[in-house]
Amino acid sequence: MIDRPSTGYTGSDTSSGPSEVEAATRRLAAALDALEAAVERRHEADRDEDELAARIQALGTDRSRLAHELDGSLVRTRELERVNREISQRLDTAIATIRAVLGNGGAT
Repeated sequence: MIDRPSTGYTGSDTSSGPSEVEAATRRLAAALDALEAAVERRHEADRDEDELAARIQALGTDRSRLAHELDGSLVRTRELERVNREISQRLDTAIATIRAVLGNGGAT
């Protein structure tokens, strides 16, 4: 809370009475205290919002990085599958050639 200056009331004004002025001063002080509390809550909410925005930004960055890595992994997987098929075909051809040679050698 902030210290507020005195209202300068001397008690010489008898038209409204000291109790009414004191009551109004207390209400004003309470309203100012409530306003200060609301401002502090707003500042805290803004800090929380900024922190949340930073976290969301970090998650977006991580998501982009992971998507890039996943794309690279998919390309690599497809390449490995293609090479695997090619090797399998070459092995099948080699096995067939060996069988043919062994089959011809046994006949002579």
